[in-house]
Amino acid sequence: MGAKGISITFLGGAETVTGSKTLVQTDKHQVMVDCGMFQGLKQLRTKNWSKFPKQESKIDHVILTHAHLDHSGYLPVLARNGFDGTIHCTPATKRLAQLILLDSAKIQEEDAQEANEGQWSSHKPAKPLYTVADVEKCLKQFVTHKYGEWVILNEEFKFVLHNSGHIAGSAWVELRVKEEKIVFSGDLGRSRPMLLYPAHRCEEADYLVIESTYGGRVHEDNDPKDDLETIINETLKRGGNVLIPAFAVERTQEILYILGELLVAHKIPKVPIYIDSPMAISATDIFMDFEFRRPISDEIMAVLNDHMKEVRSPSESKKTVASTEQKIVIAGSGMLSGGRMLHYFERHIGEANCSIVLTGYQAEGTRGRQLIMGMPELKFFGKYHKVLARIYRLRNLSAHADQKELLLWINRISKKPKRVFINHGERVNADTLRVRIQDQFGIPSEVAEEGKEYLI
Repeated sequence: MGAKGISITFLGGAETVTGSKTLVQTDKHQVMVDCGMFQGLKQLRTKNWSKFPKQESKIDHVILTHAHLDHSGYLPVLARNGFDGTIHCTPATKRLAQLILLDSAKIQEEDAQEANEGQWSSHKPAKPLYTVADVEKCLKQFVTHKYGEWVILNEEFKFVLHNSGHIAGSAWVELRVKEEKIVFSGDLGRSRPMLLYPAHRCEEADYLVIESTYGGRVHEDNDPKDDLETIINETLKRGGNVLIPAFAVERTQEILYILGELLVAHKIPKVPIYIDSPMAISATDIFMDFEFRRPISDEIMAVLNDHMKEVRSPSESKKTVASTEQKIVIAGSGMLSGGRMLHYFERHIGEANCSIVLTGYQAEGTRGRQLIMGMPELKFFGKYHKVLARIYRLRNLSAHADQKELLLWINRISKKPKRVFINHGERVNADTLRVRIQDQFGIPSEVAEEGKEYLI
């Protein structure tokens, strides 16, 4: 321990955008901020199966910034292996985490069963990282708190959650450890989010842990609504379908809002819009209940109710895939790691009149990143499929702050931190942000290293 008896150890989310886990430790207590699973490249995914570097039973609490799997997806494993403390988050985060974790567990169980039946996995037998039962166990450990509510964990730790504007319920964490204030940005949203209110201002921090997903770039100024209008009209004109792989949480709701605006303005034809994702349908219900969102006009709600079709059961999904009508389909997963969208790909990815619209960050090793890179074939369902469909990317549709917005958020901190740790970003993005923070603010900054214990 340092002179103050406090250390920070990054157990994930260091030089990568996935697997976020940060342990804050004193001689008496251990509190972890986020508990994400690794996604993307195989070398990252295999870390989920490695022995956890700390004794799970000694962790007192987990503070969850938001529900995305790269921040919450390791919780079932942690709880199964001995963590019996409390998981703290906002009410919306708990609802979304339950939805996302259960869906993840079901997919893993189904994938393991299919792999064993088809004998195409190198693991004998193939097993899920965690099961539905594991998820149900860890959900009992959740306790929710409102934004702005101080929570005393013990004689050394207390915290408060503030809106981060990333997804419904997302928060940045103001953690008081002894006399030190450590701020964790979690994932920060845009300065002007489409559907949410922007991140709450941070007044002061002794130490700052900040994400860097887009720390090396500035988002483009083009309007994704204009781009989507052009893609839809051109695709329908040539007789094709528009396939939109989208994250169930936030991204699907943003796409629906844009489509609603285009329909109200009569800028696209009135074709059926299928939401083929039970999780996205449920996430939309949670989003509509979320109080920290911008209002949506009755006109947009009405036109979406008229043209949006919810697809819930597998049988309904098969019928929609087989349908010959022209349509717009929104389905998971956003990075094409699995989900129902692959069944639409199986039928349409070899059609030159079809359009595939990628709408978010595509991590290394994912099928989405392969499409962006122009791969002529895509492997799924155990075989390769020729890519003849047109691939588009909505470049200015992101729930993450870019470099300019991250620096603006830091600039608004009245009492600047003494030291900045940069996490949740690929090496180039993280290091670029490090240089900019040091140049602009003169704050000692460093890119977090996985497994390294930093004394403060």
